[in-house]
Amino acid sequence: MNHIVTVQDAVTAFADFMEPTDAELDAIEQEMPVILADVDLLDAHIVTLDRTPTELDDRRIRRARRRALAARVALVNRAASASLPGGAA
Repeated sequence: MNHIVTVQDAVTAFADFMEPTDAELDAIEQEMPVILADVDLLDAHIVTLDRTPTELDDRRIRRARRRALAARVALVNRAASASLPGGAA
């Protein structure tokens, strides 16, 4: 008779190494405005999946798209200013 053995020890043996590092958590926190703006944009699109978009829906999508782009620009500008040493002379 063959016994079925659990693999819990093998799966959980590396759990400490699978946790995100502080640097990864900081990166996620820096990107959170972009993530939330993308979620809002997806929500705006999802609302219109089962119907013809109205003028109000179109405006909501445009606003959400502008917010998502603005959040991305802000993230890129923050990253660029953080990586450049010194500043304007």
